[in-house]
Amino acid sequence: MKIAVMGAGAVGCYYGAMLARAGHDVTLIGRPTHVEAMNRDGLLLDFGASQEYVAVTASTDAASVAGAELILFCVKSTDTLDAGQQIKPFIAKDTIILSLQNGVDNAERLATVLSQPVIPVVVYVATSMGGAGHVKHHGRGELVIGTSPQSQVVADTLRPARIPVEISENADGALWAKMILNCAYNALSAITQRPYGELVQGDGVWDVMRNAVDECLAVAKACGVTVPGDVWGAIEKIADTMPAQFSSTAQDLARGKPSEIDFLNGYIVRKGKELGIVTPTNLTLHVIVGLVKYSSD
Repeated sequence: MKIAVMGAGAVGCYYGAMLARAGHDVTLIGRPTHVEAMNRDGLLLDFGASQEYVAVTASTDAASVAGAELILFCVKSTDTLDAGQQIKPFIAKDTIILSLQNGVDNAERLATVLSQPVIPVVVYVATSMGGAGHVKHHGRGELVIGTSPQSQVVADTLRPARIPVEISENADGALWAKMILNCAYNALSAITQRPYGELVQGDGVWDVMRNAVDECLAVAKACGVTVPGDVWGAIEKIADTMPAQFSSTAQDLARGKPSEIDFLNGYIVRKGKELGIVTPTNLTLHVIVGLVKYSSD
């Protein structure tokens, strides 16, 4: 299949590399430094114990999505609308579009821009960029995708590439479950610049995370969202399954880049205000990350 990845960051590069090594024709659209390295050497896929270069096509031009049968949309939530406008002139009406993004409303916002369906995807993978054209995999890799007439085609494409896929009738709830996990970890990892396993050893950290999660669940309930599974159990497990992982927010702040905190803890704060639910822990985390971002600027 001809596949395009819009947003060749850590998540986009990992899934693009897995699909390319499975034989698909993959084009990654990203920043000049990464694009130059990938076109020169290939994309370095680093599993820690093993590394390999994967042949891909890379471009800085959004027009390179033209002709793609499947698009993995992996840009930051802050860039959803702008990136959507960039690719809109170059996609066909039958192109399958997946939103592999943090937050709970990106697929909806992107669909509005593109005037065609977008399948929401919940991403559970630990990755980071180790340098130009170098993606590091730290653990996991499964996806939960929403139901649509195209979902089975997507699953049948991704699974042979060793990408576990679950098709869910409750994609909204799954997105909320992932966002709540992010609300628990991302800001604290960013503020302290510590990985998850080290972070949770701090005095009172679990209590702060529990308060943030309780606020998130209250907002979700008021929004009419059923959050599946044992949310707190999943959060506790992350510190064991991804102990060396820094949150995406921590990685953004370390590189002096804008973070997605407005679409994580900030989203909970805004929704809480709309619904009359107080969210002091999420408010505090949101404000502090904003101050750290400001000082790094």
